[in-house]
Amino acid sequence: MARKIKIFDTTLRDGEQCPGASMNPKEKMEVARQLAKLNVDVIEAGFAIASQGDFDAIKAIAQQIKGPSICSLARTKKEDIERAWEAVKHCDKPRIHTFIATSPIHMEKKLHMTPEKVLKTAVEMVKLARSLCEDIEFSPEDAGRSEPEFLYKIIGAVIDAGATTINVPDTVGYTMPWEFGALIEKIIKNVPQIKKKKITISVHCHNDLGLAVANSLAAVKAGANQVECTINGIGERAGNASLEEIVMAIKTRKDFYDCETNINSQEIYKASRLVSNLTGMLVQPNKAIVGANAFAHEAGIHQHGVLKAKETYEIMKPEDIGLSESKIVMGKHSGRHALQKKLKDMGYELDKDALEKAYQRFLQVADKKKEVSERDLEIIVAEEVYVVPEDYKIEKIEITSGTHIKPEAKVVLSYKGKPIEKTVQGAGPVDAVYKAIEDLTKVKAALVDYSIQAITGGTDALGEVTVRIKDKERIYVGHGADTDILIASAKAYLAAINRLIYASTARP
Repeated sequence: MARKIKIFDTTLRDGEQCPGASMNPKEKMEVARQLAKLNVDVIEAGFAIASQGDFDAIKAIAQQIKGPSICSLARTKKEDIERAWEAVKHCDKPRIHTFIATSPIHMEKKLHMTPEKVLKTAVEMVKLARSLCEDIEFSPEDAGRSEPEFLYKIIGAVIDAGATTINVPDTVGYTMPWEFGALIEKIIKNVPQIKKKKITISVHCHNDLGLAVANSLAAVKAGANQVECTINGIGERAGNASLEEIVMAIKTRKDFYDCETNINSQEIYKASRLVSNLTGMLVQPNKAIVGANAFAHEAGIHQHGVLKAKETYEIMKPEDIGLSESKIVMGKHSGRHALQKKLKDMGYELDKDALEKAYQRFLQVADKKKEVSERDLEIIVAEEVYVVPEDYKIEKIEITSGTHIKPEAKVVLSYKGKPIEKTVQGAGPVDAVYKAIEDLTKVKAALVDYSIQAITGGTDALGEVTVRIKDKERIYVGHGADTDILIASAKAYLAAINRLIYASTARP
């Protein structure tokens, strides 16, 4: 019987720490629901002590999401651990994940603590956590640069104190795969409590040198039985190990790893698109598993081979990750029932109101395009369903521009149902539109990023614009799509402003 590898998803905690990737409570709940469909074993829903908003989101997820264990991160501090417990105690399978740094550089430069003090603190706080919760995970932060003998000592001590999972993090992405695999083997060999008490050995690898997935898989081969990862690999700095790459490597090479996960891989693509849409973190086209080119073939010899036998150049089936190969697209003559069926086939279960929103937006796109593809439908759902409350909405935009004309934009917005308008000149048409929106909303946030991506091919392509604005050291993401790139730009900017307004009133 194949060994089971638990998938610990930290998209909502470590993933959300990626600059510009923060989500509001409603968005975190949407991701948590998709992670439950994906059938991850553990959802690390946040860092309860970090803010009231994070605490509330973790608590709501613990109360509503069924299936996975729900976990909160906590430093080895009494107040952190008690706050984490208050957030997760409402779920069927609560977990507290506590950590303290164990590398010489972290203990000396960051903690200003001796190894003896670190050991004592870890044992005391694990005991406290275990008095509250049966499922306790402990991480020796920066384990990849820690002294092996000290690692063995502290891991054995916290297991005796009540830890049930030991996570070995390569916090700064420093180790090499063969080196990290050897570390896991040595930990298992030199800490007898691991086998005696059937402790779960977990790994959490960062991607600073592009080795997060390779290190995680080396650890699995060496005996680790839990991997911590995120959707699309998002996270601090260069990111975390990518869930989809870990899962599909284990599934595709079961002959090599002799293990399996509980993941419903057909939900992978939908999870990837959801996280990308909500965070504004675009998936690069050549990204393994979920990138736009992952199952595309352009070279003639590749095309010839695939047409004869797909397995010549495809080691996985697109259907295995929930990506349909169907070329059937929707058009303006399609009705609500056809749209509902198509969206259901794509994995979207929309209620009556959400379907009507999607349908009205679908009709607008279908009037401008000959065909509406599955990718177009994904953007429609992302734009019309997964949204924050809108204080401001676009009513009308008129733009004058040319080689000998100063660009000018007349923007009409509705504010809580009442129309307001402004006409402004700018350096270009987008600049004019953005200045008008800024004047109308009276939001003076800095525009830090503006990007355009063609979603589908052809001159009638649906264009997707993502913007990031900054206010008081916090980044807000806006996303808009339209066949008119100026309208898409306005939608994205206004979406970011609405998110800023929502965050300032809904989240501390």
